[in-house]
Amino acid sequence: MFNFFDKLKNTVTNTAQALVGSIVNTVSDESEFGDFVLDDMEDLLISADLGVDYASELVDKLRDQNKIKPSQVKEFLQNEFLNTLDKVGNSSLSYKENELNIYFITGVNGAGKTTLIGKLAYKFKQEGKRVLIAAGDTFRAAAEEQADIWSKRSGADIVRRDKADPASVVYEAIQKGKNENYDVILVDTAGRLQNKFNLMEELSKIKNVIDKNSAENLRESILVIDANTGQNGLQQAKVFKECVNLTSVALTKLDGSAKGAIVLAIAKELGLPVKLVGVGEKMEDLKDFDSKEFINALFE
Repeated sequence: MFNFFDKLKNTVTNTAQALVGSIVNTVSDESEFGDFVLDDMEDLLISADLGVDYASELVDKLRDQNKIKPSQVKEFLQNEFLNTLDKVGNSSLSYKENELNIYFITGVNGAGKTTLIGKLAYKFKQEGKRVLIAAGDTFRAAAEEQADIWSKRSGADIVRRDKADPASVVYEAIQKGKNENYDVILVDTAGRLQNKFNLMEELSKIKNVIDKNSAENLRESILVIDANTGQNGLQQAKVFKECVNLTSVALTKLDGSAKGAIVLAIAKELGLPVKLVGVGEKMEDLKDFDSKEFINALFE
């Protein structure tokens, strides 16, 4: 049986080569961590999208010490990466049985937000949950149509009001969710970064509606990032963190990307856990993130 670990291993092959393979090949045969070797290692970590600050911090830990040898660089990185992911907390998606669970989902247009919502709806439906999608991206051409298609594919219900105020759509979804005993509401939102002020205003308005009407049911504020954007994804995340109190990240399009190190950069720089990863095109290819499995797949 082709299990999830095998799938994940194939998915992160390019990232593993960029982040681990190239460094091990370059460093492990050296006799000591001289400046030249460490500079090379730092450059490789940065080029793998780990981020300048985090790369420098890792390399500085190896400078002026003699306990860890270059031949042990693989074990050193494995331990450091796992510690980084463990520090940001539990990577399980928050959910409470026998209650309404609201997931507020944000991200730039093109990150795969609506597709992720469709796949997440399908995932909950497979677990026997009643799922409602709030089509809160009401101004982007065909956004509601896309949400409608995904609701039908996943078997979820939808609240859709084309061109309406997004906050009013979310309000209606919350009332419907409570009155009709839904388990899950997935809130889609706009992601127009061209005008940061308008984006912040809109997201804040939606968040206020949730806070006023169902604050106790908000389980996660999830930022969706396309794995291929690398460090640009980190910059996007900072903008959304200003707008919304983010709790976690969902990483889409991890399959084929060499920039999966963004998982570590997000944990290090934003203090946010990745909780969901997209590892393929199929409905069932949205998976719960497991930090140990991810690191093991990188270093296998």
